[in-house]
Amino acid sequence: MARSLCPGAWLRKPYYLQARFSYVRMKYLFFSWLVVFVGSWIIYVQYSTYTELCRGKDCKKIICDKYKTGVIDGPACNSLCVTETLYFGKCLSTKPNNQMYLGIWGNLPGVVKCQMEQALHLDFGTELEPRKEIVLFDKPTRGTTVQKFKEMVYSLFKAKLGDQGNLSELVNLILTVADGDKDGQVSLGEAKSAWALLQLNEFLLMVILQDKEHTPKLMGFCGDLYVMESVEYTSLYGISLPWVIELFIPSGFRRSMDQLFTPSWPRKAKIAIGLLEFVEDVFHGPYGNFLMCDISAKNLGYNDKYDLKMVDMRKIVPETNLKELIKDRHCESDLDCVYGTDCRTTCDQSTMRCTSEVIQPNLAKACQLLKDYLLRGAPPEIREELEKQLYSCIALKVTANQMEMEHSLC
Repeated sequence: MARSLCPGAWLRKPYYLQARFSYVRMKYLFFSWLVVFVGSWIIYVQYSTYTELCRGKDCKKIICDKYKTGVIDGPACNSLCVTETLYFGKCLSTKPNNQMYLGIWGNLPGVVKCQMEQALHLDFGTELEPRKEIVLFDKPTRGTTVQKFKEMVYSLFKAKLGDQGNLSELVNLILTVADGDKDGQVSLGEAKSAWALLQLNEFLLMVILQDKEHTPKLMGFCGDLYVMESVEYTSLYGISLPWVIELFIPSGFRRSMDQLFTPSWPRKAKIAIGLLEFVEDVFHGPYGNFLMCDISAKNLGYNDKYDLKMVDMRKIVPETNLKELIKDRHCESDLDCVYGTDCRTTCDQSTMRCTSEVIQPNLAKACQLLKDYLLRGAPPEIREELEKQLYSCIALKVTANQMEMEHSLC
């Protein structure tokens, strides 16, 4: 009888192991499918965001439809829409309505930018006042003389830049740029393209600073699409990764990783000097002062010689224009008196309106960005003094009588 108990126990042991194995396998399969499902959903959501951000085909179609019907013209139109020698490459867009791509025009690399939504007349977006409904490329109208067009441009500049004494020179410069085929005359299509582009602060700044080292050169335009000089490195630091890989990298680790992928310290110092030189370029230039309202690493780049080049200047705005738009804005606190990320004024609690004076000068914002960039890897013999100077720079505040002195520190 005792021997008969052993076979039963022997039979039950494989059944127990088999049941346990099935449970483990089911658990493994469940979590595997869960990971696949969640990963697929994340990739789908991010891909949908990517396709919304990168709408180069739609941009090209809109521009080329206007060109082929004779509404607009410009030096880039034929290459974009007829010979198709202007190509859209890697997408760099951060907002759906502001398309940006690395591109190739013939054999020349460039950066292509296109506006997918109708721009506000003063190009300050919805942050400062409601967007106005306008018809794209509606001005100037047929029959407008060159003299009348010059008056239109002059009035626009006066509203944006203030009553500068040399605005007539800038108007003549714009007409030279608008004459894309260099035949000595500005056609209606070229004038419509120029007028649409002049609503964009970045385009205006490229024209004003066209001879400055750190401003990308304008290569051509068609409507409100324009091509600017290529920049080899399109961010101040970091490494470019495929967007699928970016999904699975925590933001904190990503920032730490970016700091590892920077040039050597002497080259970083040269790039930093370039940024300070650009700050000087936009401060009290030939046509007034411009404020840098979004100084971030993604808006700055550099070439293979480690010369700073601006990648995105859309949030560099005329001081006169910003003051006029923000000074009567209703506010509850200082947080309501912000344009971009870096242009802040104060809220007057007695009137509940924003004041017009920006708190922090361009130089202080630049030093804030450069602090971690320069201190990491700085030579020990200069690190302490460098840190002291950077913090002194960051602490700068703006008052009307101090502005000139503060920027002279460059």
